[in-house]
Amino acid sequence: MPVHPQIEKALEALAKANLPAIEDLSAEAARSQMDQMSKARGGEPTPLPKIEDRTIPGPAGNIPIRIYWPEGDQPQPMVIYFHGGGHVIGSLDTHDKVARNLAFHSGAIFISVDYRMGPEHKFPAAVEDSWAALMWAYKHAAEIGGDPKKIAVSGDSAGGNLAGVMALMARDAGEPTLSLQSLVYPVGDYTLSSESYQTYGKGFGILTDDAMKWFQKHYLNSSEDAEDWRASPLKAKSFAGTAPAIIVAAECDVLVDDGKAYADRLKADGVQVDYRLYEGMIHAFFGMAPDIDGAVQAQKDVSEALKKAFRGD
Repeated sequence: MPVHPQIEKALEALAKANLPAIEDLSAEAARSQMDQMSKARGGEPTPLPKIEDRTIPGPAGNIPIRIYWPEGDQPQPMVIYFHGGGHVIGSLDTHDKVARNLAFHSGAIFISVDYRMGPEHKFPAAVEDSWAALMWAYKHAAEIGGDPKKIAVSGDSAGGNLAGVMALMARDAGEPTLSLQSLVYPVGDYTLSSESYQTYGKGFGILTDDAMKWFQKHYLNSSEDAEDWRASPLKAKSFAGTAPAIIVAAECDVLVDDGKAYADRLKADGVQVDYRLYEGMIHAFFGMAPDIDGAVQAQKDVSEALKKAFRGD
């Protein structure tokens, strides 16, 4: 299926902008470019009763987080959110609108995590910070009006990778018990070997096959890291006992095969999974609300999945 007409227009605008390819930039320049693209995106930020930036203790120093409180009586469910960007770019600001929208529609407190990234802090720094943030939320739930018995993890792309890894680590640690893992086009395998890298590696937006190789080089210490399930969660021996999942996949995305493989592995190991393929969409579409109808729908679908999970449906 060809890209959706709204995506086609977005790709035309991207071509006219003539931005340099991610793989031709330094990490610092790529971060700046993503910041600028995020600021240029349409739509007013969804208002919420309270948003607060703070820091929490981490394994290598303080970790910045941003907490979003929705309307409603406390204690409220909590979602630990990990932003995308190949474990190299992205920030609390680039994913601020997404976090606001999901907090508003799900009725859950969102805790967005500014984990350490490569190349300054390579694998497993991001994993360590993500785990520290999850455990902080679990142990300090009462402090922020959260319910420690209703916790989910969520993220897109690299953040989906980290959310999936957190679900595996929570299972292995025996706590916290997660209500849901929400994985939006997750990076499942950092060997970058799936067929969709050939099919959608060029001409479908900024995430090309070469860009993924650039992220891989900046995040991992060596090719051996790609065999570690904490970097490539599809390498985990078993998913049995992990949290139920919703997996969002974009049809025209180098990562579409990873998302399908993840859903298949979860199902095979007896984990309830809701796999959603959004036809004609490209990588990063999830953050393109309100301009892209598919993005609006996908964010609502994730929010509904969170509400159902927290209700125990």
